[in-house]
Amino acid sequence: MSDAAALLRACALPPLEARILLMHVLGWRRTELITRDRETLPQDAVARFEALAARRSNGEPIAQLIGKREFFGLEFEVTPDVLIPRPETELLVELTLEAIADASNPRVLDLGTGTGAIAISIAHARPDARVWAVDRSRAALDVARGNASRLLKSGNVTFVESDWTANIDPSLRFEAIVSNPPYIASGDPHLEQGDLRFEPRGALTDDADGLSAIRTIVDNAPRLLAHDGALWIEHGYDQAESVRALLTARGFSDVHSMRDLAGIERCSGGRFAA
Repeated sequence: MSDAAALLRACALPPLEARILLMHVLGWRRTELITRDRETLPQDAVARFEALAARRSNGEPIAQLIGKREFFGLEFEVTPDVLIPRPETELLVELTLEAIADASNPRVLDLGTGTGAIAISIAHARPDARVWAVDRSRAALDVARGNASRLLKSGNVTFVESDWTANIDPSLRFEAIVSNPPYIASGDPHLEQGDLRFEPRGALTDDADGLSAIRTIVDNAPRLLAHDGALWIEHGYDQAESVRALLTARGFSDVHSMRDLAGIERCSGGRFAA
């Protein structure tokens, strides 16, 4: 028989990861791992923990193993059908909220929504906003809809199955368009390393130079932006200059990049005078 303390000591995973998995299996809070650490655990719980630990040792992401990830203060369901929300993407939400700060009942378009993390976080922070969340993956949209139904009191997010803007009503105009598109270049060795091996490839790479999706978004966004509407795009650590060039060439003004907490130019954007 095992108790929590013994099980954690014997686990080869980093201590934080082991604690997360054990809390998930037992349904315990962090404090319970301290106050109940000598309690004998049911054998089925021990077996489930050891199975999850083995899968983690094989590289499966923690978020997929426990089925959730915190983002912008909200807890999102995660499945293998969607990209796992990253802390650096919270910058994209902050920039969009800043862009619509002075707008009444703003409309926001989130392209490539995945879990819905960006769209739902914006809708949660601005209940008066109308947010359209777009993804070409029906499975991803199912996950996003489930997250919206759990996390939002109002139904202010509209989900659209579309390849970028193809199925968006062309008469709509948005105060802000935001996207975290696939921007890893084909052949990048990171695609075969770590958590990325278990995430949907189409959400990570364009199977080209890493900029093809961004080119499509920059090219089409002006047709859907309200006057002086903002476009913000997340991109790779070495793509800021290229993305700024695309925005400038398409006629955007106030084009600039913003750094994440690691000091990396993570998001670039600008405004368009329609």
